[in-house]
Amino acid sequence: MNYRRRDFAIALLGAPGVWASLAPRMALAQTLPTATVQNVFISPCGKPFRAPPEAPYPVSDWFHQADKNGDGKLDHAEFTADAEAFFTLLDRNRDGYISPYELSYYEVKIAPEVLGGRYNPTSGAPDSRRNLLWKVQMGGLGPSPGGDVEPPMPKLPQAPNEAANGASPFSFFNEPEPVAAADLHFRGMIPKADFIALSDIHFAALDSDKRGYLTLASLPQTPMQKLLAHGRHRRRT
Repeated sequence: MNYRRRDFAIALLGAPGVWASLAPRMALAQTLPTATVQNVFISPCGKPFRAPPEAPYPVSDWFHQADKNGDGKLDHAEFTADAEAFFTLLDRNRDGYISPYELSYYEVKIAPEVLGGRYNPTSGAPDSRRNLLWKVQMGGLGPSPGGDVEPPMPKLPQAPNEAANGASPFSFFNEPEPVAAADLHFRGMIPKADFIALSDIHFAALDSDKRGYLTLASLPQTPMQKLLAHGRHRRRT
């Protein structure tokens, strides 16, 4: 997948046909290497939920945490409150923005899955200060979160891999870096208003029948969820 600014912006703005196929393609799950199988769910706002290999898929952990009144329905207000709470966690200096430093903290300390789990905070990793997934999502064009202009990236391999797909295998949405995805104006700083605006887009996409709420049963499966279910089925047969 080679993300370009134009394509990414169109996706964020909900162009016809982009959100129509909400569940990521099964082909992505089928081609993920066995070694990458992890019982991980990354919520629409980017918060990771992890479970032991044989435990139920942790999408339910996210849903029940966000469903504050416990009625089995995740309405728009609860969905927004979930995003706001995660924004507050990410905004470490409480200035109302997610900065490049705070974005890097998210990628390294909170959700290393978005970098393929390969970042070593002790020795550092190649490209660690350039936000690998930011460049993947933007196709390597224009300024990075640190303000540096990057040369165009080589074309990414077609076969999915952890570094290229980031959070996408664990998420409802094809967003390799779900927090950076909220930089709707490509400024390198993510204000709370943009973070919530992306949350609104996500809710509208998930609530495709316009009921005003989501249920656990109505949610699409992530590619990793499908892959785990397929593996468990094969072991039983």
